Amino acid sequence: MTSAAHPNPGPGPAPSPAPPQRSPTPPPTTELKGAMSKDEVKDKTLKMDSRDEESKTLKNVSSPQHKSERQLRSRKPKNNIAENNLNKMNKEDDLKMQVNKEIKVEKNEICDKNEKKIQGNMLKRSSCQESFEDMLLDMDEQLKEFCAKKQKNKNKKFKKRENISSNQPQDQKESSLNRSDNELEAGIGDQDATEKITTGKLTSKETPERGDHLVEEPNVNMQTEPVSSEEDGENPESEQVEKNDEHAEDPSTKLVEDQDVDEDGFPVECATKRAHCDVNSNQRKNGAKRIKIEKAEEEDEIPETSYGCKRQGKKSLKQRKDVKNRGKAKGKREKKTKHLKKEEEKNKKEEAKWKWWEEEIYEGGVKWKHLQHNGPLFAPVYEPLPASVEFCYNGHPMRLTRATEEMATFYAKMLDHEYTTKKIFRQNFFLDWQMEMSGSEQSIITNINKCDFSRLHQYFTEKTEARKMLSKGEKQKLKMKEAKVTEKYGYCIMDGHRERIANFRIEPPGLFRGRGDHPKMGKLKKRIMPEDVIINCSKDAKIPVPPAGHHWKEVRFDNKVTWLASWVENVQGQNKYVMLNPSSKLKGEKDLQKYEIARRLKGRINAIQRDYRAAWKSREMKTRQRAVALYFIDKLALRAGNEKEEGETADTVGCCSLRVEHIRLHNHIDGMQCVVEFDFLGKDCIRYYNKIPVEKQVFKNLKLFTENKDPTDCLFDRLNTSNLNKHLQELMEGLSAKVFRTYNASITLQEQLEDLTNPDDSVAEKILSYNRANRAVAILCNHQRAPPKTFEKSMKNIQAKIDAKIEQIAAAQKDLKIAKKDCKEKKDEKSEQMVEKKKKLIEKLEEQLKKLEVQATDREENKQIALGTSKLNYLDPRITVAWCKKWGIPIEKIYNKMQRDKFAWAIDMTKRDFKF
Repeated sequence: MTSAAHPNPGPGPAPSPAPPQRSPTPPPTTELKGAMSKDEVKDKTLKMDSRDEESKTLKNVSSPQHKSERQLRSRKPKNNIAENNLNKMNKEDDLKMQVNKEIKVEKNEICDKNEKKIQGNMLKRSSCQESFEDMLLDMDEQLKEFCAKKQKNKNKKFKKRENISSNQPQDQKESSLNRSDNELEAGIGDQDATEKITTGKLTSKETPERGDHLVEEPNVNMQTEPVSSEEDGENPESEQVEKNDEHAEDPSTKLVEDQDVDEDGFPVECATKRAHCDVNSNQRKNGAKRIKIEKAEEEDEIPETSYGCKRQGKKSLKQRKDVKNRGKAKGKREKKTKHLKKEEEKNKKEEAKWKWWEEEIYEGGVKWKHLQHNGPLFAPVYEPLPASVEFCYNGHPMRLTRATEEMATFYAKMLDHEYTTKKIFRQNFFLDWQMEMSGSEQSIITNINKCDFSRLHQYFTEKTEARKMLSKGEKQKLKMKEAKVTEKYGYCIMDGHRERIANFRIEPPGLFRGRGDHPKMGKLKKRIMPEDVIINCSKDAKIPVPPAGHHWKEVRFDNKVTWLASWVENVQGQNKYVMLNPSSKLKGEKDLQKYEIARRLKGRINAIQRDYRAAWKSREMKTRQRAVALYFIDKLALRAGNEKEEGETADTVGCCSLRVEHIRLHNHIDGMQCVVEFDFLGKDCIRYYNKIPVEKQVFKNLKLFTENKDPTDCLFDRLNTSNLNKHLQELMEGLSAKVFRTYNASITLQEQLEDLTNPDDSVAEKILSYNRANRAVAILCNHQRAPPKTFEKSMKNIQAKIDAKIEQIAAAQKDLKIAKKDCKEKKDEKSEQMVEKKKKLIEKLEEQLKKLEVQATDREENKQIALGTSKLNYLDPRITVAWCKKWGIPIEKIYNKMQRDKFAWAIDMTKRDFKF
């Protein structure tokens, strides 16, 4: 070996090897620490320190060695590392074994200590249990004494009663005994006594005679602490039961006559009380809960039953049922009071309604004397689309200017409508859209077929769906917000009364649709600004404030018109108005005036008919045309028809604007002579098609009017609407072509109701008769409609209900047969009652079936006829109200809430004998 590896290679004694390091002893576990005391821990540490010192001294002190051994050791190789390591490991193992032995010893010591503690606790528990059993035995003895004393007291009291009754006459005996028995059974002898017993404050003089009225705990599992009380002994003034601080006697443990006794000689109720006393000490805390429950029961006046008295338990159940019944009756009373309050509120509202028909009408065309409102509500400002929603042209996304984008959204919202498939609509839209575009946009967007509005359409559909999926709270917030807006703009003050405004919102910008194939469909309806609006109010009223940064076009103070605001729309150039609600005074007065003029026409109609019949043979062509046109207006209820500019509106015509192509003359057709076939588009582009036989002179005049004329020439070329109305004004003041329609509609309704109404019909059948009369008027006035989209589905649903009802009737009839057989066999009251019930059930089901069949018939007949237009605008409501009052039909079955408000004047002033 080199000197570097061995710095001291001399022959001297070799250095002793380094003592192996002892591995640290593992710390005691947390369980041992928790089990050992502080002194034990100190002793353990001292032992460990002493062991360490001994090991150090042993390592430092070398054993005596001979020279020969030292020499041999010096001769061994100095680098015997493996042997040194083995020695170290052996020493470490020896130390570990010693430490483990010491730990085992300590564990055994701890276990011995724990066992001693457990044995001590067991001894304590056994002593506590013995003391608790002794305490229970003491309580049992006290209960025995108490029960014996009570029995003696009762025997004395019964003897006293017998002595009293023996001295009284027989009648008084019976009455006193009955009274005492009732008091004992019902437990109502002294209410104050019952209250004091439940609270544990009953004195010896106030003790009730029997304990039947004592209450039973509702929850048997609830353990309670007995309440101390004072009871009577043989001498009630001197003897008292001693109070026990921990377990006082419960005064509710009363004896009843003929009590049962258990094996130990205890009364049964005492045994039950004892059973409830056998609880551990922790359950005494429930005494406070018991007191709270008793107080709550006293407030509710619901008695509990005692453990020992079965009779009182039954009585308390009856009393509880009575309380429940009282609660139900109270709930019914509350419902009745709520219903009465609602009726009172309705009556107050009805009383608060302005009965303008009972006041005098203003003269000189004056409509109102004071009018104040807040003006119309304008459409909200346009909000640009998010950046993620893009308009595409020719497959490429394109960002539009604000005005161009807004008009594109109008078209995108209608993308799923049939209007966007019409050529006229698309052309008009694209022309107006290009007018809104910038110069760069006009150069790019040149073809509507290359425009892609699908992403815009998807955005708006998702928005509407999200609005539908809002929670109730969010919808309620929106509703509240809308109510505030309506409160501000939806009402006005007219002559000191609050009146509702019908259309206080100005229509937002959009695309014009029109009726039928209108030539202007698809054109842009521009946004209405305050600078376009004329405001009308009274001089003494506060003028409505326009939106910030704007002003009104004009402010007027005209009390001879009924509108509140006015403007001109850009598509057709028509005047638009903000008007009052149909239930307002102005609308009601107008309706009443219209129907009164129609009633006056009834007295003049014969003279007018004679006049136009005579004019059929007039030498003047103008007079002949006017007489024939008036005949059609009277018999067919045709509209007069207004003059229109060509190409500006849809091709709709009335009586005065009929063309030769709109009629065909047939000498003989379908077994009729002198038949005129009409085929033209009326108001709202509704087709009027009718074949009607006319008088010979009318037929001759029509042939004369069509001679030497082209199909597009006017049939009454020397007549217009203004000339016709002037002539009608000469015949009767206020008469016009519309009055003829109103008169014919109302008189037709009255005649049809007289013919169709059967006094023996049910309410549903009478309503069907009314709808049929209304239907005849709608056909006369050509009030048609397209069948609803859901018509087939609704008819299938009604038919399914009808089929189910028929099956129910068949099953009920089978049950009736069985019930009749049982009745024949048994011949008792129950079976007879069952037969009557089955008969009544069949009658009820048949009535329901009849209603469903009437409903199905009514819907089928009204498939293509609109009853609402004639009901609201052409039929005098007094005819309907009188019919309802005459036949006992609820007015709600004919008129809905809105219609009842509109015709409040007719409902209030009409009697059952009214005639149009």
